[in-house]
Amino acid sequence: MKKKVAIFDIDGTIFRSSLLIELTDALIQEGIFSQRVGKEYARSYKNWLDRKDVYDKYVRGVVVAFEGHIKGVKEKDFLRVAETVAAFHRNRMYRYTREMVKDLKKKGYFLLAISHSPEVMVNAFCRKLGFDKVYGRIYEVDSRGRLTGRTIEEEVISDKSKMLKHAIRKRNLTLKGSLGVGDSESDIRFLRMVEKPICFNPNSKLYAHAKRAGWKIVVERKDVIYTIE
Repeated sequence: MKKKVAIFDIDGTIFRSSLLIELTDALIQEGIFSQRVGKEYARSYKNWLDRKDVYDKYVRGVVVAFEGHIKGVKEKDFLRVAETVAAFHRNRMYRYTREMVKDLKKKGYFLLAISHSPEVMVNAFCRKLGFDKVYGRIYEVDSRGRLTGRTIEEEVISDKSKMLKHAIRKRNLTLKGSLGVGDSESDIRFLRMVEKPICFNPNSKLYAHAKRAGWKIVVERKDVIYTIE
């Protein structure tokens, strides 16, 4: 019998930050990345704090810095820091999605996490929440035990809808009664696939699409959770 599936983006949807940002900052603090790496996205970070530019631009700056310096890092150091960061931030979650995950787990849903952050971090963060499967970026390791800077199956990983289709085939799942939660325009393609799409704390592009499509929009701000109709 096929199980109903619930799909969650993680960064900014369950986790109240970005796993990749926290990992990159930690790699700098550990001395695995040079202090100069942080300067590569310092301006975009300040512009976001000062509300002169968007959060997505800051995240893209971190991604570029991370991918530009991850080559040659020892896999054991990468895994160690990733596990440490995930453990440190394990309780930094939004209440709405945290309780939703608990409720869906009790109802027998197959819980699927789909993220563009490194899979090792997504897996470590989602472990205590009871997710059945996580998908994220998997980094290639050479014969010396060092990261090459390349990712495995990049085409599939970059498209969350393809990752969802893969999971449905492999895990004997059904989209009947399915729901999905996302927070940015990169989530639109998989949200279109589910019966109950939920846009949680959406950025402007996802918000505009959700309004046109009639999707549910939920915002959690301070200690208030409200739905925009």
